[in-house]
Amino acid sequence: MKLLENSKFEAINNALSMQTGDSAIVGRIESYSCKMAGTDKALYKRFTSETNAHDLQALSPPQGFMDMSPNIGRGSNSGDENTVLCDTISRKSLFYLIATLNAAFEPDYDFSDAKSHEFSKEPSIQWVMNSVHSNLSAIGGDQFSALRQALWIAINDEINLNECDIYSYNPDFNSDPYGEPGCLWSFNYFLYNKKLKRIVFFTCRAINSVQMNASDSSVIGLDFAMEEGGMV
Repeated sequence: MKLLENSKFEAINNALSMQTGDSAIVGRIESYSCKMAGTDKALYKRFTSETNAHDLQALSPPQGFMDMSPNIGRGSNSGDENTVLCDTISRKSLFYLIATLNAAFEPDYDFSDAKSHEFSKEPSIQWVMNSVHSNLSAIGGDQFSALRQALWIAINDEINLNECDIYSYNPDFNSDPYGEPGCLWSFNYFLYNKKLKRIVFFTCRAINSVQMNASDSSVIGLDFAMEEGGMV
């Protein structure tokens, strides 16, 4: 995956760093081409070694929105009223999402072994926008209100929102790159335009700065004590 330069995104990313009282928001938007580089090709070959690239993989329901996803419902033709029909994704498209995570968080994290059930397909762009607004407005307030329109205009100019499938990454705690103490919430959205062969990755988290600073201080204090005691 190749990171694409976008001056509008750079300006928005600076504005997505917000501090209000004891809480802070840290976010970024990045655009990636789905053209595979050398390391991507090797990973893709391993990723599809035992399956066809077009095989469908089951996704988890969108968090908190199971009843409204268009492809999720009770099965009526299977004879089992409790059958749940899940959204699916091709093996190739799933690889693009995983490769985007690797590119966005390298070299600190490796998502090569991520599974399809850690991802969800979002019902609509409006649902995603509402979710983003709800989270960011609660902490960012007027700072986010001033940024809101420019943010979605920039994203639409880059990816054409009406042509996108939108996915999210919802890992367990052990796989979460934002699993540090003090993280209040986080989201990871992929806006995937197959026609453009491009993904816009929108990731953000809210931090309780007091709790995080206390955690950092305890780690620093432990390191100092270990050095003083000759344990390092």
